[in-house]
Amino acid sequence: MERERMTLQVGLIGAGRIGRLHAHNIAAEPRCRLAAVADPLPEAAERLAGACGAAVRTPAEILDDEAIGAILIASPTDTHAELIEAGVRAGKAVFCEKPVDLALTRARACLRAVAETEGAQPVMIGFNRRFDPHFAALKAAFDAGEIGRGTLLSIVSFDPAPPPPAYVRSSGGLFRDMSIHDFDIACWIFGALPESVSATGSCLVDPAIGAEGDIDTAVITLRLADGRIATIRNSRRASYGYDQRLELLGEGGLLAVENVPENMLRKAGTQGVVGARPEHFFLERYHRSYAIAWERFVDSVLQDTPVPVSLADGVNALAIAEAAACALETGRAEALP
Repeated sequence: MERERMTLQVGLIGAGRIGRLHAHNIAAEPRCRLAAVADPLPEAAERLAGACGAAVRTPAEILDDEAIGAILIASPTDTHAELIEAGVRAGKAVFCEKPVDLALTRARACLRAVAETEGAQPVMIGFNRRFDPHFAALKAAFDAGEIGRGTLLSIVSFDPAPPPPAYVRSSGGLFRDMSIHDFDIACWIFGALPESVSATGSCLVDPAIGAEGDIDTAVITLRLADGRIATIRNSRRASYGYDQRLELLGEGGLLAVENVPENMLRKAGTQGVVGARPEHFFLERYHRSYAIAWERFVDSVLQDTPVPVSLADGVNALAIAEAAACALETGRAEALP
């Protein structure tokens, strides 16, 4: 009970776009206090820390501060695994943005290191889409048996515009950067990992993406051991807005989540019916889900319960991304590595 009443002191590592979003969610959670912010750019750390009433520290100083009970990792991907391991060694609970790493071998080494750390605090990976109220409602309805056994899951995830080449260069590619959210959603909804992964893809949106050795348009098929199927359609371009849809067909019916529009206004006239476009991008569409994900992490830390998205979940999604990349190259269905 005492732990439930305590204020969780949090250190934030990374003051970029995602770090700023997380900082404000930490500050808005009454059970937390943002104690410190670290970033390689001093002006970014100072600006965010000043806005949230936090101190500017280095990552090492955050890890050494015994008063800080949790860290949130929003730094570049190539720092994630190292910071997760350092965080658990320092006795901190850890919330880390996806992915765990761009290399599956490194992510699995991180998972082993955490498992071998005596008294390790919880580690949660930030697959925020699980906490979107619309997706969560579909999952709850499915789990309640409203459509019986689910057989075919369809996921649509289209970005409004392609990222710059510099981002693509360090992203790990479409499957590790963009599709990985959809891989996690598929496993979460079905409650199982796929047995095999097939993928086809092209560069159809921006030649600069192809020049970086990546694709911008893909269809991925996940097949579970019992024959259930998930299809994922990804594109780096949807000129009408951020397209995020789910559809689950079951023996007793269909569950579907449509796009969330910028507003609910519709105009009907002699020329037809017109409504608002989908939300512009992920910061708008998933703003609430980021906050709920942080709330659930705090619940787990203060109530000493399992986190809703584990480090193993993050490693599993990365394994599916690796299988998809291999399937794209070979043209065959591939097992998880």
